[in-house]
Amino acid sequence: MEEKKQRRQFDRQFKAEAVRLVTQGGQRPAVVARELGITSKTLGQWRHQLERHQEPEQAFVGHGRQRDLEVARLRRRVAVLEAERDVLKKPSAFSWRPKGNPGHAL
Repeated sequence: MEEKKQRRQFDRQFKAEAVRLVTQGGQRPAVVARELGITSKTLGQWRHQLERHQEPEQAFVGHGRQRDLEVARLRRRVAVLEAERDVLKKPSAFSWRPKGNPGHAL
């Protein structure tokens, strides 16, 4: 069986510095990409993200992993709250009253 290659992950500073080498350093994107061991397409995507947001903290958010974790946490919380609500909806033995005597409990 063939093993999957693990994707390399780059931090924000690395991405911002790679883009800076192209935009301010005057180097060609293909040359910078080859030196860094990435594709020129990846470098172009990083450049586009940084141009849209200006700040590396806002530009390079990854694949939404943080958002996915938050959504999963909120879904678990909703499930707990729905279960609690369902328990409260069910009539209990202590709340039962005979039909003929609405004011008196057993």
